[in-house]
Amino acid sequence: MKIKLKDILSSSNNIVFLGGAGVSTESNIPDFRSETGLYKVSENKGYPPEEILSHSFFINHKEDFYKFYKDKMIYRNAKPNAAHYALAELEKMGKLRAVITQNIDGLHQEAGSKNVLELHGTVKDNYCMKCKKHFDLDYVLSSQSSVPKCDSCGGNIKPKVVLYEEALDQQVMREAVRYISNAEVLIVGGTSLMVYPAAGLINYFKGRYLVLINKATTSFDSVADLVIVDSIGKVLGQAVKQLKEI
Repeated sequence: MKIKLKDILSSSNNIVFLGGAGVSTESNIPDFRSETGLYKVSENKGYPPEEILSHSFFINHKEDFYKFYKDKMIYRNAKPNAAHYALAELEKMGKLRAVITQNIDGLHQEAGSKNVLELHGTVKDNYCMKCKKHFDLDYVLSSQSSVPKCDSCGGNIKPKVVLYEEALDQQVMREAVRYISNAEVLIVGGTSLMVYPAAGLINYFKGRYLVLINKATTSFDSVADLVIVDSIGKVLGQAVKQLKEI
């Protein structure tokens, strides 16, 4: 008999979640690679999004970077969806140890998750490249300058988001590896598992159940214990609701 997600959640207090852009698309934040994703956007001046979101482009074309960043990467009206709330509830129940996310929108924390590892950084934190002072998102968006400036030293402000050509935070990666290596259950959701090094984290899992929840198939489906091709919000929301009724 095929095991159900509800039963897997019920049986473990050592669950880790690894999520990608598909978690946030249900909050109306576009992903990158789908037909309606960010990489399909044609941008003026002929720069492809992948180039605009690179370290070298930021250094050499800060005004163009910030125009694209504010227009296409910031979604102030986005709210957590059923997946975010279900994961926060699992953590509150003492079942979920960590959320490891490739998203930069901060919606997991807004939904109530406490232990969130942000592999690619966050739009919520920004820092002066000169004096290292930190600023929130409101400061960046309300800046009258095309490139936000530090109010202490006048230096350029950079989002604490990992751009192309930049390395992931090694401390965050070590923590992610530790949680996944020690997990009994790993739930991977809303990701095609095509972006490395994040996708490579799945190889550290040696636990009992590997669960994949995605709207499309992935190259890891054949090694998973449970594959659910559906909306992550619907799947997690229903499973947690059923779990609370036990």
